[in-house]
Amino acid sequence: MKKAVLYVHGKGGNAGEAEHYKPFFAGCDVVGADYQSEFPWETKNEILSEYESLTNKYNSVIIVANSIGAYFTMNALQGKAVERAFFISPIADMERLITDMMSWANVTESELKEKQEIVTPFGETLSWKYLCYVRDNPIEWKVPTDILYAENDNLTSRETVSDFANRTNASLTVMSGGEHWFHTKEQMNFLDKWLTKALNDSLEDVK
Repeated sequence: MKKAVLYVHGKGGNAGEAEHYKPFFAGCDVVGADYQSEFPWETKNEILSEYESLTNKYNSVIIVANSIGAYFTMNALQGKAVERAFFISPIADMERLITDMMSWANVTESELKEKQEIVTPFGETLSWKYLCYVRDNPIEWKVPTDILYAENDNLTSRETVSDFANRTNASLTVMSGGEHWFHTKEQMNFLDKWLTKALNDSLEDVK
């Protein structure tokens, strides 16, 4: 069976990061999603196009997604035939993240609705259209999923990711002292060991 792995990067990342994951998926073609947009109603079309291109050539598609790439993936591919997903520091509840950022910036919903967009002191732009889209398009993710989460993730709380894992029957691994962005040698070693174990466990599941 021909399988493909679609890697979906996070904010500031790129499709070239897919190279890191090739050694883990022997016999599979690993492709990075080269999406350019930053809004979910646009990334949905880009990621869906990448997925459909792969399903035309492969029998099965596996997802590896990082940070907001996990949210974009779920928004684009929920209900699609995905064999398995591996999420690294996923934005598991986008509405919660947006409302948290509003709280950090001391912005109320009425203010955001009136102004439509507000630039925060920490560099993020709050968008009323974005918040409305997230609320109007809830996520229902039913793909077998393994999650890697960092103890010191500053964007998603442990409670939020645990709730998501419980709701979707996903496995959850937590790196003590880790950060949202896995990038140091220690963090990447932890990530690599997690992915190796998750892949081995997934093979056991199908036996």
